[in-house]
This record gives sequence, C-alpha cells and structure tokens, in this order.
Amino acid sequence: MMTNDTLRARRLVLPLAVVGLLAALPADAQRPNRNHWTTDAEIGDGAGPVDDEALVAAPANPTEWLHYTGDYAGWRHSPIEALTPESVGELSLAWMAQTGVPGQLEASPVVYDGILYLTSARNRLLALDARTGALHWRYDHPLPDDLRLCCGPANRGVAIADDVVMMATLDAKLVALGRRTGEIAWEATIDDHAIGFSATSAPLVVGDLAVIGIGGGEYGVRGYFDAYDVATGDRRWRHYTVPAAGEPGVETWADESYLNGGGATWSTGAYDPETDTLFWTTGNPSPDWNGDGRLGDNLYTDSVLALDPATGERKWHFQFTPHDVWDYDGNSEVWLIDLDIDGQSVPALVQANRNGYLYVLDRRDGRFLRATQYAHQVNWGTVDADGRPIVDPATMPSENPEVRVCPGLAGGNNAAYASAVNPDLGLAFVPVIESCMMFRKARAILRPGVPYFGGAPISVDNNNGEAYGHLSALDLATGETRWSYRDPFPMMAGVLSTAGGLVVTGNAQGEILGFDAETGEEVWRMHTGSGIRSHPVAYELDGTVYLAVGTGGSGVVQQVSGQPPSTPLGSALLVFALEGS
Repeated sequence: MMTNDTLRARRLVLPLAVVGLLAALPADAQRPNRNHWTTDAEIGDGAGPVDDEALVAAPANPTEWLHYTGDYAGWRHSPIEALTPESVGELSLAWMAQTGVPGQLEASPVVYDGILYLTSARNRLLALDARTGALHWRYDHPLPDDLRLCCGPANRGVAIADDVVMMATLDAKLVALGRRTGEIAWEATIDDHAIGFSATSAPLVVGDLAVIGIGGGEYGVRGYFDAYDVATGDRRWRHYTVPAAGEPGVETWADESYLNGGGATWSTGAYDPETDTLFWTTGNPSPDWNGDGRLGDNLYTDSVLALDPATGERKWHFQFTPHDVWDYDGNSEVWLIDLDIDGQSVPALVQANRNGYLYVLDRRDGRFLRATQYAHQVNWGTVDADGRPIVDPATMPSENPEVRVCPGLAGGNNAAYASAVNPDLGLAFVPVIESCMMFRKARAILRPGVPYFGGAPISVDNNNGEAYGHLSALDLATGETRWSYRDPFPMMAGVLSTAGGLVVTGNAQGEILGFDAETGEEVWRMHTGSGIRSHPVAYELDGTVYLAVGTGGSGVVQQVSGQPPSTPLGSALLVFALEGS
C-alpha cells in the first residue's frame, strides 16, 4: 500500500534541462526536405526475420512488442512481472527522442531485435536503439499539400513481418521499408486521397497478409479494408463495409444512399488463430447527423465483421448502433477473451463501444450475449435483450436542438485510444471521455473531397466543467465497474497492463499515471510537459525493463471540453528503465 508521502515523492516532473539534452535528433534528421536518413552503424542484435510463429506467440517474448496491441487478442498486456505497483517508483529516465514533428503523437511503438520503431504525425518513421535511443534511420513519407483529413495528421504505428516494417500514410498508401535500413521495399496505393481517403492506423499482419483499413467516412466515400501481400505489396482482397446494388444488406439503405455510405475502418483489428478468423470494426454511415436520406439500419456500418483472412469473405457481423446519427462509430478495438457465461466457458468478443455500452458477443457466430453501461452519462438509448438499441426520440438530431445527448460524438471510449486487458484479473482498463453534446441536423451536400456533413455537433459542457474523463476497470464477466479514476480532462491516451499488476496511461495535462490493477490505487504520477495521447509499451533487454510513453498533442481536448491542455513541449518518446529487474 502506497502512503501519501510515497505517492507525493512519485509525482515527479521531468527536468527541462534533461529534456533539452536528450531530445535532439541528428541535424540531418530534422530536415523536412529529406525523405531518408540513416547511419552506417550495425542495426539490431542479429535476430532473423519475424515469422508467423512469433506473431502468433506474441507477447510471450518480453524483449519484443510485435503488434499494435501487443498480441492478436487486442489486450495490450505485457508479460513482464517486474513492472509492479511497488516497483514503478524506481523507474528512471533512460533516454528520450523528439520526433521533430508537431502534431499529436498517438503511436504504439513496435520493438524487435533491440530496435524500437516509432511513427509520428505526418508519417515520420524512426528506427531507434531500444536501449539508448540512438537513431539508426528515419523515413519521411512525402505528402501532398491537398490532404483530406478529419482529425489531424496522426499515425498510430507500424506492423512488422519478415524483414520489413509497414506504415499506412495520410495520402492513402501502404509503404514497406527494410527494418534494418529504412529503404523502401514496396509501396502500394490504397486509394485517391484527393476525394477523401486517408490511412492512419497500424496494419495487422495475418500470415503473409498485411490488413489495413481506411479513413474518409466524413467525405462520403464507401468504406472498405484491404489485405496486401507482405512480400510484394500486391493487393489480395478488398472487403467493402457498405454493400453494392443487389448485395445482402443494401436493402437497409433507402434509395441509392449506399453509394456514399461511409463505414470507414480506421482502427486496427484482431485475429483468432484457433478459428482462423479476422475481426474488423467499422465506422459511422454518411452523412453524419442527418439520416433522413439513408433510412434503414445502414449495414454494415457501426459493426464488427468476422472474416476469413485468406479470402476476405464475411462469416458473420454484429451491428452496435443501427442508423447511427450521432457519429458513435463501431471502431473501438475488440478484445478476444474466454469468459464464464452462465457457468460455461464462452469464447467471447468484447468491445467498449463509443455509444457508452460494453458489448459481449460469442465470437464463434456473433451471437449477442450482454450489454452493460460503462460510461457515466448515457441517455441516447438503451439496449434490448437481442442487442438492438431502443432509441429515445428526443435525442435525435434536429434543426433546433434543445436536448443534451450523452455520450457526445467522441464517446465513451474512442478508438484512437486503446484500452488494455489483464486476463488474469478478468479486467479491462478503459479510458473514457465524458462530454455530452447537442446535435444539429442540416442539409447534406455531396461534393468530392469536401466534408459530407448533415449538420454539426454543439459542445454544451465547455464552460461549466461537466466534461471530464475516467479510467475504469471493467469486470468482463459481469460488466460491472470494479474501480474508477476520475480526471478533470477527457481521457485520451492508450493504456498498458502488465503481468506485475500495473496499469499505465496518461492524461491531457501531460501526466503519466500508474495504478494498481486490482485496487485502482494511484501509485505513480510523472509530469512530462505535454499532453499524452499515445500508447505505452514495455519490453526487457539484458535484464533491464523499459517503459516507453509518447508525449505531445492535446488539441482535441479543447474541442471536447473547452478547457486548455498543458502547454505543449513537443512530440517525444520518453523511455524509463527499471535497473536490475
């Protein structure tokens, strides 16, 4: 148990002098007009290519972090036992690397062969020595001036397979680079960025395929996600999230509204090796906030889809929010975990949806099992015994809105900020945004490359302090909240769980936060100087445990809460070491 004196001692502020000394990239690496920079030094510890066996076993090897979520199940749970509520206060800053790029840092690093791969905003990719932070190579993807972006120039990380790392780009490409050299192995064009397509998520490698989703639902595009050959970059299949004429589900779209139906796929999916099933989630239908022209459920938006990864053919689907008019999406990450349901072990798929409900499905067939409220404020509707919402008509968008609708469009839990699961405790640790809004309906006008909005959200919590955040530990077997930490700002950072019983996240004030996973007791707080929106990871090399946390970028907090975040110090990765662990 931590005493108040101990906790106060652990509320550390990163010395600015240390920041200045450790933050600099080589001068050449900061030149925006160079696409590639590399050293002549040997890179890595001599490990061979990343094979399918390693990807399936991850994260069993603590020297690695091979997936965006650490494993195929979406848990963000490290096997490192030395990172505990008791040891976290012994962490010290080992190294720091600034990205040299302004904008939000939302990435989750990948670690392999002693190298840490970090992406920043605007598609800068850094290969850093995981022990020292020394820069081995850097790649800057050349971006056009006419990008169409919804929510900033973020990138959430790379995928690694064989001897390449793969990054999706803001101009809707997928680039593979040699993991040791940073040289381009291949580049595939996903779609035309000029009409609204973009890509910000980390790909998911399944076998010899890299699966990647797209953004752009705000521009009236038709959503899909693709699978590309890891060796060649050739596209092997494409799965559309909105049906075409004559296909199943098109009857859930009035007239020809399916032609510009949205359903973007901008988060990273999950994979079940035992059943060879790929799970991918989909976003809201277009246009936002005005569903008059697209009456019906609008399949397969706001859904989770189960696919055969070899062919891209759908096995089943479940829709969370039919006919979404609040921009709730269905993109939040899913967790694959076996749960005890009515005395039987059930292979489950669980999601904390942006609409404020925690859903539990049977991942074998998509059968709805349970939905429980996890957000503090939910008034748009309830969920019936079949998993279908019962909407309160008063919360529907209108030309002259008067009703405060909860959650607002950001959630709930937002897919940009991934939760973590401790399978031993049966708990999910979910960062939550509590910010209600009113929704104004207006006419939607479709023009290529122009936002296709049928209205606008109206922030109503800006000036009265009603917007806040919390990190809540949800019991996956019951849906109940075991403990909850409340923060004055919406929680907009990813979460890490460890086998040692530690939970790590960050907040918009620039503080790294550590909690006892079982009790929720706060055991660590360190101020970094810039808001945190990234995803922590942990790894162990040569007997030393490292905790990596990215910092930089909190502008969305102002939009959601109306309160200013901390003064930005810049986008950087802080890596702490636990010596002798």
